[in-house]
Amino acid sequence: MPDLSTFADTAASPAELRGFLHGLPAVDQVGAEERAARLATRSIKTSAKAYAIDLAISMVDLTTLEGADTPGKVRALCAKAAHPDPADASVPKVAAVCVYSDLVGEAVRALDGTGIGVASVATAFPSGRAPLDAKLADTRRAIDDGATEIDMVIDRGAFLAGDHQKVFDEIVAVKAECGDVHLKVILETGELVTYDNVRRASWLAMLAGADFIKTSTGKVSPAATLPVTLVMLEAVRDFRARTGRQVGVKPAGGIRTTKDAIKYLVLVNETAGPDWLTPEWFRLGASSLLNDLLMQRRKLTTGVYGGPDYFTLD
Repeated sequence: MPDLSTFADTAASPAELRGFLHGLPAVDQVGAEERAARLATRSIKTSAKAYAIDLAISMVDLTTLEGADTPGKVRALCAKAAHPDPADASVPKVAAVCVYSDLVGEAVRALDGTGIGVASVATAFPSGRAPLDAKLADTRRAIDDGATEIDMVIDRGAFLAGDHQKVFDEIVAVKAECGDVHLKVILETGELVTYDNVRRASWLAMLAGADFIKTSTGKVSPAATLPVTLVMLEAVRDFRARTGRQVGVKPAGGIRTTKDAIKYLVLVNETAGPDWLTPEWFRLGASSLLNDLLMQRRKLTTGVYGGPDYFTLD
């Protein structure tokens, strides 16, 4: 049995890494899907719902990752991140703003003094297909410009071809470049085909030093799903039990409604436990979710919906 606490430091051999990953217990597909569906039916009382909405807002990584992104759009998004509802100062700010690496400096300047993180999708997002030196250069640029978090996407082609060592080594290298900057590793679970692959990719990323594991780029369908997130939450729970190190989870893509967000919070609580129910350990990658959370929050506090046009469009 390898010493998992020093796995990355000892540069595990390809045979040892493959042996460990393929020795993980198989995922019961039917069981995972049934448990996720059952937890999704949990009813939430009004007081708990109000708490859950504010918690979900504080966990949002407010995201814009489009080819048409402009500095002005990023500044507007940052203003919304800091003051989601300008008419209600009690609304919490979001956890981070996520942008392409060339717009990190714009986001850093706009968020100065707010305490909100700036995440950058580096490493040849969304394909993950580029030489390692290019991925490291992209990471370095984002950090030099002030990024506090790096969202790295793995090379799914290498993973699916069985070259786990290449994926492992690239994560180790990017994490070394990050230093104290948090590294979120995007698995792109919609391309991993099976829950067993999701479990293996989750463990691989954590063994290589990931601070977070993230479901998706949002550019591939399906993106985040409850069963996939369940498998990832089980992985971080079991990883902490084995190594003592806690790793965060970030579902991203396709989470659009308050009802969706609350389902994920229930899943976190019932699978990994309440230690993960903070923005430090759980994030929701989204662009349109925040508006629905604000609408539902206003309904709870005033009894009437603000309407979709009341809040700024993202």
